[in-house]
Amino acid sequence: MLTASRSARADRAAQSGRVRSAAHDGFLRHNGFKWAKIAGALSLVAFVAYLLIDVEPRPNGGSWYGYVLGTIGALLILWLTLLGVRKRAITRGRYSLKAWTSAHVYLGLSLIVIATLHAGFQIGWNVHTLAYALMMIVILSGLFGVFAYAILPRALSDNRDMMTETQMLESLRSIDRQLFDAAQPLEPRHADLVRQSLDQDPFGGGLWARLSGRYPACATRRAQAEIRRETAYQPNLGADPLERVDSLLERKEAILARVRRHLRLKALLETWLYIHVPVTFALIAALSAHIVSVFFYW
Repeated sequence: MLTASRSARADRAAQSGRVRSAAHDGFLRHNGFKWAKIAGALSLVAFVAYLLIDVEPRPNGGSWYGYVLGTIGALLILWLTLLGVRKRAITRGRYSLKAWTSAHVYLGLSLIVIATLHAGFQIGWNVHTLAYALMMIVILSGLFGVFAYAILPRALSDNRDMMTETQMLESLRSIDRQLFDAAQPLEPRHADLVRQSLDQDPFGGGLWARLSGRYPACATRRAQAEIRRETAYQPNLGADPLERVDSLLERKEAILARVRRHLRLKALLETWLYIHVPVTFALIAALSAHIVSVFFYW
């Protein structure tokens, strides 16, 4: 009885471990790369068929083979756009959001093969190539999104170091209040450097500054460098107001660096959608024009 009880507990522990492992399995590895295998098989079948089918002069969008791949590609594109709708419903199991996202990624990648073989490698200045180009932009932006969601959340968490964005900003405001008080005894040229640091929007500079994390005109960095040059070779006077301001500016610069990294990571996590989603709608429009022109004007 004791052996049977231990065996049952071991089985339950093993099952619990498998459940936890599955729960923490990312969408790329979902269900043992099931959708990667399906997408790979679909691409392989399409490529082998392209090599073996005897169509003169070669398989292209106007052949029966091209029509089959074109239909598959068009249906895939329409299905892939439904991920945004699917995100609004929370379910588990075969049609969970994780499974849907995994299928979205891998079947989206298979479109590169399907659409290229559908076109028969024929490129020209027309609506058909426009649809192909838009599709590639959507896929490439989606690949960046996969990278963003796989890497950046952990980087965000590590950078915050158990602090929320609100707490980081409150720390910055607290330093500014201390700087304002500490700068009162300073001579005008030093006080002016501190004032510039307090008056400047430390996160200005537009989208590029936020994405790159570069703020070359940072008044805090300039003030800290100027004051540090004067205090670096002076004996430590302890109560010297300039030393106090130097210390506060150093702390402010460190907090600014953390908040700017936080905002940069958030921007990288979100900005790709401003390309991916609008270009997806443009793709659907170009795809519709492609289909209409093929069936009604060719």
